[in-house]
Amino acid sequence: MKRSEAIRISLVAIGALLTWFGAWASFRGLPVIPLIIALIGGYPIFREALSSLKRRKMTMELSMTIAILAALAIGESFTSLVIVLFVLIAEVVEHLTISRGRRAVAELLRVLPAQSTVLREGVAREIPIGELQRGDLVLIRPGARIPVDGLVMSGHSFVDQSAITGESIPVEKRPVVKIYAGAINQSGTLQVQTLEVGPDTAFGKIIEAVEKAEQSRAPIQKTSDRLAGLLVYVALAAAALTFLVTRDIRSTIAVVIVAGACGIAAGTPLAIFGAIGRAAKSGAIIKGGLHLEALWRVDTILLDKTGTLTLGKPEVVELRPGAGVTEAELLKAAAIAEGPSEHPLARSILARAKSMGLLASEAEAFSYTPGEGIVCLSRGEELVVGNRLFLLKRGIDAAGCPAVADHLSEVLVARQKQPLGSIGIADVLRPEARQAVHELKQLGLRITLLTGDASPIATAIGKQLQVDEVLAEMLPEAKLEHVKSLRANGRRVAVVGDGINDAAAMMAADVGVAMGSGTEVARESAGILLLGDDLLVLAKTLRIARRCERIIMQNFYGTLTIDALGMLLAGFGLLSPLLAAFIHVSSELAFILNSTRLLPGRSAKLVDELRPGAAPELTAGAAPFGA
Repeated sequence: MKRSEAIRISLVAIGALLTWFGAWASFRGLPVIPLIIALIGGYPIFREALSSLKRRKMTMELSMTIAILAALAIGESFTSLVIVLFVLIAEVVEHLTISRGRRAVAELLRVLPAQSTVLREGVAREIPIGELQRGDLVLIRPGARIPVDGLVMSGHSFVDQSAITGESIPVEKRPVVKIYAGAINQSGTLQVQTLEVGPDTAFGKIIEAVEKAEQSRAPIQKTSDRLAGLLVYVALAAAALTFLVTRDIRSTIAVVIVAGACGIAAGTPLAIFGAIGRAAKSGAIIKGGLHLEALWRVDTILLDKTGTLTLGKPEVVELRPGAGVTEAELLKAAAIAEGPSEHPLARSILARAKSMGLLASEAEAFSYTPGEGIVCLSRGEELVVGNRLFLLKRGIDAAGCPAVADHLSEVLVARQKQPLGSIGIADVLRPEARQAVHELKQLGLRITLLTGDASPIATAIGKQLQVDEVLAEMLPEAKLEHVKSLRANGRRVAVVGDGINDAAAMMAADVGVAMGSGTEVARESAGILLLGDDLLVLAKTLRIARRCERIIMQNFYGTLTIDALGMLLAGFGLLSPLLAAFIHVSSELAFILNSTRLLPGRSAKLVDELRPGAAPELTAGAAPFGA
């Protein structure tokens, strides 16, 4: 609390107490001293009221000013001072409540280290974080907080990235694995090649999202502002009607005082701010209140397959050796042939062979026919790897290779014209995909798998996930038209994807959700970005959005109910101006505090983690991102 606020509140409180005990008499019928105290103490209220009057905008400060002056005019000095006191205390509490959210942002800014160790020309040197550039090789020692988004080039460690992705368990980091700014290196030393610095990092985007949340105005926030103004007009109209019917000035003033929509006007942006901040701490960046409101209204989710539900990395999932052939023989022969290849399926075969400890020798000769297969020589033996048609062209009886499941990519292997068997390869599901779809369906959402992949593959994935609908072989234009069709039929649609082919559909949807590992186009097209590629974060973010809506609606209906009942009681003379002021301020604070339930918890944990010496705090005025 500012000193001026404390002095003003104390002055009004003492004045109200002395007035109650009749410590001073009126001068020529006017309560001069209480009037002076009310004018001095209520200066911020009157200043805001005058500003509203100039803008021709009806606000609660203006209605309170009318009530205070009216109470003074009829000799209700004590009542006018208590109204001023209540309003001043309410404004301080509201300010402190909103500041709690702002402090969370300020603490986030202090998390990143001010200095970083960079390796240039083989020499380690300390430089300010603002001087880091893309491509720099940064040395991350145990216990240090990571200053950049990048790729691990050497070293092995476990990293606590809960502040960025919401993952509670430290994540293992080894070469060519991505690492996030703001995370804490727990064990080994890492060398990280910088990919993003400053505001372009995942951590920087979290801060940007939370900072912008306070400025973003969702449609429901504009509605709350209009409702707040409308309630003031209703209160003045009700007061005028009360005076015409009863000629009771005390009841008339009580009607003006009791009606207040400050809980809606202040509580709505506070709830939105809190929801976006909480989502950011969970690993999802919501790019403003508009996207948050769209998310809580969603009833249909369209999920892309590759890179969204699956890892986007083909793996060997089935080995079908022929008669008299072992799995190891089949896989080793395929690995020898695929060794020189750069095809994605080749990498999956080599990875599986390595995991089984099979050492494949180098091919002596290599020939690749795009879209068909490979022929090579190994120790004088011809190896053929490819599809069934390719083997038939080479005079090999492909019937000797058992068929794999329909939804798998099939690779046949033969040696010296003799079939060895078949290998089934597929893009495997993300570990959390089944649980994520289950949780989304529990929220009452209709889930559709929307993919450009072949129908057998899409159908098999759909069955595993138990989605409501599978649409396969969908080109980007078809995806876009499907989204438009759903929206035309009244559905509220979210599209979740990661690729360029998803961007148009994401833009056409009510809200687009991009995976953090997706293309730049997808990330920019989306209203929501999942930082850690964890679909469970999407379900959690949906719950946060819906909770935000519930809190805002509670404030809406609660305010309307209390105002209607309060004006009715005041109109019948059952509420004094003093009691009306108490009800007004109490309800306002109750609804504002209701909105604070969404604010993320104090980030003291983050600050505490800095104290062991991992990273010094930024000095005042320092630009954390070199801005």
